[in-house]
Amino acid sequence: MAMATTEMQRQQRGGAALMAMFVLLLATSTCGAAAAPHGASNATTSPAGKQHAATAAGKKKPLAPALIVFGDSIVDPGNNNAINTMVKADFPPYGDDFLNHRPTGRFCNGRIPTDFIASRLGLKDLLPPYLSPQPLSTQDLITGVSFASGGTGFDPLTPQLASVISLPDQLAMFRDYLSKVRAAAGDARASEILSRGVFAICAGSDDVANTYFTMRARSTYDHASYARLLVANAAAFVEDLLRAGARRVAVIGIPPIGCVPSQRTMSGGLHRGCSQGHNEIAVAYNAGLERELAALRGKYPGTLLVFMDIYGFLLDMMMHPNSYGFKQSTMGCCGTGLLEVSVLCNGVTSAVCSDVDDYLFWDSYHPTEKAYKILADFVFDNYVKLII
Repeated sequence: MAMATTEMQRQQRGGAALMAMFVLLLATSTCGAAAAPHGASNATTSPAGKQHAATAAGKKKPLAPALIVFGDSIVDPGNNNAINTMVKADFPPYGDDFLNHRPTGRFCNGRIPTDFIASRLGLKDLLPPYLSPQPLSTQDLITGVSFASGGTGFDPLTPQLASVISLPDQLAMFRDYLSKVRAAAGDARASEILSRGVFAICAGSDDVANTYFTMRARSTYDHASYARLLVANAAAFVEDLLRAGARRVAVIGIPPIGCVPSQRTMSGGLHRGCSQGHNEIAVAYNAGLERELAALRGKYPGTLLVFMDIYGFLLDMMMHPNSYGFKQSTMGCCGTGLLEVSVLCNGVTSAVCSDVDDYLFWDSYHPTEKAYKILADFVFDNYVKLII
């Protein structure tokens, strides 16, 4: 574990230099192509992951045959490790509390929400990335994978700016995945995954935080029109997924992104309050997407389509951290806690907090494993159960 430091020391390390590094990171991430290697070998996170899968699956009959995930860094277990991008988390202190203290590409100190959901479904303890150096076992393949890529979004500009895997490319990877499932386990298994598997989509935050506010790449859009753009693209992606055969789909809404530490620092003024502009887009997007999903239910009878609203729950965690067992919710555990994320949160220049369990956020953008577990339980109990 990186050397612990005091809260005062960590705050004193913030400043103009760190802000400049953050802007440089965003600019550098636009360089280099990030083509998704559709033909690349697929892999588990580790041999230990296979053991976790066997253990979880052997306890009782799973509640669903597979968990299939699309989205951004909240649900990326390591796909970005395989592409040419600066948006990575495959180095310490990421993974500090993971098995063997090993960084896997998860943007967290440990497990992420989809690991917990896969476990509660009875599938396996770790949901693997589709892209990785080592081949996936047949069991891991047929029980589900994540195609998510940290830094992506529904706005087509977002993955271009970050050089990561777009959602349309993730869907293309899913079609490739289905071919592999058919070859390994037969048409019946592939059909079962389509009809009874749980499909989860989590994106939108990077569109708001990075593309719209940090990069100012959509300067002709006001808050309402940008929210409409995201809603239209998100609804189109969901419909493409339904056309590909998925029948049980859960879409996670955008959280109060204006209240995460980095956005407080960059847009919250001297007192680092929540950025109202960020949250206005999130609220408008959530309301609009919920309406679009209702329309899709009518258009595709027989599908189970649920909107997972995490905005209010996560906002309450941020505003009342003590109620959830946290002491700090406005700063991350890594570095100063003000801006560090991805390469700025590293084992060379970034110390970590003395007790990660006190923190809602691991870096300046992503929650800790403890927070993710609380959030995953909320999502599972209130929404995932509706489609299994």
